[in-house]
Amino acid sequence: MSKHKKKSIYETYIKRPQDFILALIACIILSPVLIITAILVKINIGSPILFAQERPGLNGRIFKLYKFRSMSNATDLDGNLLPDEQRLGRFGCVIRSLSIDELPALLNVLCGDISIVGPRPLLVKYLPLYNEHQARRHEVRPGFTGYAQVHGRNAISWEEKFNYDVFYVDHISFLNDWRIIFQTVLTVLKRDGISSGTSITMEEFRGTKVEKHV
Repeated sequence: MSKHKKKSIYETYIKRPQDFILALIACIILSPVLIITAILVKINIGSPILFAQERPGLNGRIFKLYKFRSMSNATDLDGNLLPDEQRLGRFGCVIRSLSIDELPALLNVLCGDISIVGPRPLLVKYLPLYNEHQARRHEVRPGFTGYAQVHGRNAISWEEKFNYDVFYVDHISFLNDWRIIFQTVLTVLKRDGISSGTSITMEEFRGTKVEKHV
């Protein structure tokens, strides 16, 4: 992947301070929601309250992304975790449908791991599966929300999602970021694209043979 993407004035001087200020304001305003959710997670699912998972960020650098736990650690008789569908109870479905489980990632924004807007950080195991075009999503910081999230979220194919990600990489601007932020609010309120047609979130990515572009 290219590590020398030419940055605009907005990307160089405005985007990161804007991210920090917005994340700080969001943490303050949403603090009652964060506290109540933490208590409910403890009651309904147990400890730990937060779920941390390694994700690749800018230029593929690995960091830990934080979320509220939405699934139990229930196992079968052999000690293996049950399928996601069986571990995601009613409470987990609710906080996922409202995207409340994503709120702890605001801490990642404050730390500079992710941006408010950018390609959503995916699993580390997907890194070797990307083709050259798809890998360009790592030329910028991943995002709390992104262009793909307001154009179908989990209801679109992986190829479409990656194409939207790369389109964003090439069209970062102040106006585009704020347009995505406002569209994200509407998407969350309407609960659009939470699941794919065959999964509670998104099917596992297994690679793309043919490169596709927007």
